[in-house]
Amino acid sequence: MSVVPPKREKSPSVLDDDSVDKKSAAIETRSVDDDLVDVEPERFKLYDYLFRHHLYKPRSLDSIATRRSVFDDPQLAAHYWPKPEYENIHRFDPKLRWTVREERNLVRKIDWKVMLWAAISFSALNLDRNNLSQANTDNFLPDLKMTTNDYNLGNTVFRLAFLCAELPSQLVSKRLGPDRWIPMQMCAWSIVTISQFWLTGRTTFLVTRALLGFIQGGFIPDLILYLSYFYTKYELPFRLALFWVSSNVCSICASFIAVGVLRLRGVRGRAGWRWLFLIEGLITITIGIMTFFRMPPSPTQSKTWFRKKGWFTEREEYIATSRVLRDDPTKGDMHNREALSLQRLWQAVCDYDMWPLYIIGLMFGIPNSPPSSYLTLSLRHLGFSTLNTNLLTIPSSVGNMVAMAGITMISENYHERSFISMAEDLWTLPFLIALRTLPSNANPWKFYSLSTLLLMYPYTHPIQVGWCSRNAGAVASRTVSASVYNMFVQASSIISSNIYRADDAPQYHRGNSILIGICAFNLIFLYPGTKAYYIWRNRQRDKIWDAMTSEEKSHYLATTTDIGNRRLDFRFAH
Repeated sequence: MSVVPPKREKSPSVLDDDSVDKKSAAIETRSVDDDLVDVEPERFKLYDYLFRHHLYKPRSLDSIATRRSVFDDPQLAAHYWPKPEYENIHRFDPKLRWTVREERNLVRKIDWKVMLWAAISFSALNLDRNNLSQANTDNFLPDLKMTTNDYNLGNTVFRLAFLCAELPSQLVSKRLGPDRWIPMQMCAWSIVTISQFWLTGRTTFLVTRALLGFIQGGFIPDLILYLSYFYTKYELPFRLALFWVSSNVCSICASFIAVGVLRLRGVRGRAGWRWLFLIEGLITITIGIMTFFRMPPSPTQSKTWFRKKGWFTEREEYIATSRVLRDDPTKGDMHNREALSLQRLWQAVCDYDMWPLYIIGLMFGIPNSPPSSYLTLSLRHLGFSTLNTNLLTIPSSVGNMVAMAGITMISENYHERSFISMAEDLWTLPFLIALRTLPSNANPWKFYSLSTLLLMYPYTHPIQVGWCSRNAGAVASRTVSASVYNMFVQASSIISSNIYRADDAPQYHRGNSILIGICAFNLIFLYPGTKAYYIWRNRQRDKIWDAMTSEEKSHYLATTTDIGNRRLDFRFAH
């Protein structure tokens, strides 16, 4: 939550509002708090570290890392105090101080214990979600007597089911807890993946596409919500980039798996793509079962019957809880197994300040989605073999992985969202123009080179997911906004899956013309307009908030019914 930080010179020594005396009694005012850090965390600059290492000066590991927050202003602290039902409240201490060394060791432990398995779980999703692309290289459509238009319909059905499941999945996740719901989802969709071994035609293909979409819908926001319990807003965006990097690593591994498994064509009279679905489904159900034992509900709940010592010491639990709440006090608004009320759900859906980001979610991915989805089909149409087609998809995955990590780091270093998110469409546009002007009888290797370079675009989705989460401003809003944003992304996929048509194959000149127009709209109107809107909204808030005295601010916080980004002390990131 982007809360305006308290001003030290205006912090009185006692609370004036009797209504918050009970909570404020737990907050002992410090007469000296010079050990707190007032500035934002120093942003890691990879270029300086690699090429100008003499300028890279790490902070003293024994210096205090505790950042100043609203909890250090006794007049404001009680208004942000976690609810009694908050699962980590017994480990929250606003007077706690910790060193840079302690925080680095804790974050490193969270990366290895929590983030790594989250990335493995996400890879399992992509393994089962994208294996249709590898199946296409093994005559999947002819074997089932289907056309590329049937393939488009299958993708549309999948995305539509995925979209419809987003919000219900988030509601279930918020009630059961993502640590329970995520492995349940994984096991369920793995069973459907395995069942594709017995596909018989168009009907069974569409049914399994619908089931997969409905079960997998909501998985990504569920996992992001889970990670937000452990990371601050400064740490999460780059972790989300690594999150999607794992998807590219999975795509590379999947290509190698496909190269081997598709050679089983003819074994027991079955096509290679059938064995592909079976084997990858068995891999993901194994990961799903293991996930039940690898996802503690929160930093203070890692001890269990099969992990008696837990992952964190008592002091690490205090640090993990206190630093996350100092960074975003709204994370203490709800228990991690607390269901959303219909009122809070409706408020989040009607939050018009989030709609610019939802429109971005709808539009940003359309220009590069059809070239990605149709790469294997196009290469097969152009005469490449099954083996070569699968191997030729690897360079674009590697390039996309590097570009995505780089663009996310640039975004965090420069504290910029809007213009840097334009990089994806800015990269895509010239290659779309080149593909559109490529003659129909062009050398297949020219088409492959242009398509591969296009698909090396810097994927800005992780930046925008973090941007959406930050601008939501509260747990309830964040939960719903993540789902709504992803619903718009899935709607984008539905649109993009119907742009390339069978009568336009294999180079899809008409489809590329449409993609060029959408790409230009995003660059000229959508991203600049979103940035201008958030700048205007912040200036509106500044005029009101800066004119208020400290006592007026305290009274507002004590009496307001505004929540999340509706509060006057909230500022939108852009």
